[in-house]
Amino acid sequence: MSQKNVSHQIKILRSLALLAVIGSSLLAVPGPDGLFGALLGSLMLSIAIVDAGRYLIPNRLTGAALVLGLLRAAAIGPEAGWAAVLWVAFRALAIALSLLVLMAGYRRWRGRDGLGLGDVKLAAVAGAWLGFVTISAVIELAAISALAAYGIHAALRGRRLRATAFLPFGLFLAPAIWIGWLAEALLPQRLFGALW
Repeated sequence: MSQKNVSHQIKILRSLALLAVIGSSLLAVPGPDGLFGALLGSLMLSIAIVDAGRYLIPNRLTGAALVLGLLRAAAIGPEAGWAAVLWVAFRALAIALSLLVLMAGYRRWRGRDGLGLGDVKLAAVAGAWLGFVTISAVIELAAISALAAYGIHAALRGRRLRATAFLPFGLFLAPAIWIGWLAEALLPQRLFGALW
């Protein structure tokens, strides 16, 4: 198979994934919140694609997702308004600071980076969109998925696992954030309402 055919197939798969994310968001949550979720999903898919190829999470994409989360808090739901925006901003800051402390502690302990600043900013996006319980589940899902993918990839190539290997964590965290939004939207509100 030629490089041109592979590239074309990858573009088709990305387009299908985008359509699936948008369609799932709009079908699962009809109305304005579904539209916001579709935009979130599109941004998270873009972040995953970029991070997979370049080990970089673009600020413009995380910034757009963060602003979108703040706009959602201001405009959607029975608690929409400035109080919701302040709560969402607090949550985003709390999550980002937590991961920033983890990043700095790991760097000090191991003498190398474990998380990048893009991952910390992406965690702030999770804070702008998800409740604290869901954020914990999303970070756990992303970490387990990243480790599993690395282990499977190494096994298929017959390579040993290395503690110093680089993993594009945004590739796993970004889709997990959208999945977390979808879970909060679909599961009964009494599970998440008090934590939103």
